[in-house]
Amino acid sequence: MSGVVLVLNSGSSSIKYQLVEPVAGTAVASGLVERIGEPDGRVTYSFGDKRFEHCGPIVDHADGLLLAYQMFTDYGPDLEAAGIKAVGHRVVHGGKLFHQPTLINDATLSEIERLCTLAPLHNPANTIGIKAARKDFPDVPHVAVFDTGFFHSLPEAAATYAIHRDIAEQYGIRRYGFHGTSHEYVSREVARVLNRDLATLNTIVLHLGNGASASAVRGGVAVETSMGLTPLEGLVMGTRSGDIDPGVLMYIHRSAGMDVEQTDALLNQNSGLKGLCGVNDFRELCAQMEAGSEAAQLAYDVYVHRLRKYIGAYVFVLGRVDAIAFTAGVGENAANVREDSLSGLETYGIAVDPERNRSGIRGARVISTDHSRTTVLVMPTNEELAIARAAWEFV
Repeated sequence: MSGVVLVLNSGSSSIKYQLVEPVAGTAVASGLVERIGEPDGRVTYSFGDKRFEHCGPIVDHADGLLLAYQMFTDYGPDLEAAGIKAVGHRVVHGGKLFHQPTLINDATLSEIERLCTLAPLHNPANTIGIKAARKDFPDVPHVAVFDTGFFHSLPEAAATYAIHRDIAEQYGIRRYGFHGTSHEYVSREVARVLNRDLATLNTIVLHLGNGASASAVRGGVAVETSMGLTPLEGLVMGTRSGDIDPGVLMYIHRSAGMDVEQTDALLNQNSGLKGLCGVNDFRELCAQMEAGSEAAQLAYDVYVHRLRKYIGAYVFVLGRVDAIAFTAGVGENAANVREDSLSGLETYGIAVDPERNRSGIRGARVISTDHSRTTVLVMPTNEELAIARAAWEFV
């Protein structure tokens, strides 16, 4: 195992981690810390053909990282002997300064921390991972790969908010977009799987997890995305509201006396699916729906309605859609979401095959009918591989 990259991908409620051989494109070992901050937390870990699991409360991201490292210690491989050449870190918000893979030093870390106000669920988690890894691996280059990087080249018309431009310029207010590593990876994988020239392909990528975003990609270049200045804009998410009338914020301030911090917590941590039905895990949402919960059904309907609105908008943005790709936890596993979000669109050349869609086959696959003009795919994302390759190329 000479020449591997340790990747830390800290999300809002999870930590994905992998030891990756970037040239071969394979994971030596991988794990997932999920349901951070909840009483039923879980750590799963795979090394070789063996799989290990730890269940119990996970207090916060620092606690989750300790458990992740413990898996290496308990089950192998030995990180000290693994030949780690770089540690690649997913960082959600790079602001206007960062859009390329960047070497992490004290100044870089300070700027990433400064941007926490723009990504309050993510950049704090990212910085925890960076600080812990720099302490544990002080002699290895640490590289930040930014979620916003893929959307740095959005057309000005898509990136610009219609507010006073002096204020926007002074405070760096624009649409940055997020999940860029995943959107870029998936759009390229679609071209590879379909054996198409990326430069000629128009794709809608739907990254649906606890955080969710959509993108329109023309010829491998992002031209529109659902998230904006922060990861709060766009689709309905696990705990985030997505699109909301800004007037709501002023209304609840005046009527409920909620200050900025309370409003921030409401929209980022207590809205979305959780706000509508009490749970943010999509598996629990589906279980509640099956049990007859009206609140869960409404939450699902709102989620799918918003998703359909964005798909329709991006069809018009692109003009021609060659492929629609579902990815991430919900996108890859929730057949009902894929079916319901694209139902009744046969007139527009989009038709999902029910049997293909509900097949138990894993991995990249086509789920549209043979006669669908637009190819619909389930395309597993691999942000960790993309981060590892970016870090490897950088060092």
